[in-house]
Amino acid sequence: MFTGLIVGAIAFAVVGVFHPLVIAVEYHLGKHMWPAFVLLAVGAFASSLFAPPLGSMVLGSVGAGLCWSSLELVWQHERARKGHAKRNPKRPAEYYDSGKS
Repeated sequence: MFTGLIVGAIAFAVVGVFHPLVIAVEYHLGKHMWPAFVLLAVGAFASSLFAPPLGSMVLGSVGAGLCWSSLELVWQHERARKGHAKRNPKRPAEYYDSGKS
């Protein structure tokens, strides 16, 4: 009866959690962590296949959020490189200035 409302709330929560998580991970660990997000997404998607309906919805939403966050992590690095987001001052300038970082 309330399935749509529940899925919407789950998706809203996933976005609310992963947005600041991406910013923090790029700042503290760097963009090279994107494969970890992909692996966690694959795990969440695979787990959703064997979970009960509500658990499947949660795991599917988390998997989609992790997939998107892997892209956002790279894009966050580009925003920091361009000066549109905060850089980690402990990183050498070459980390942001070179296109290869």
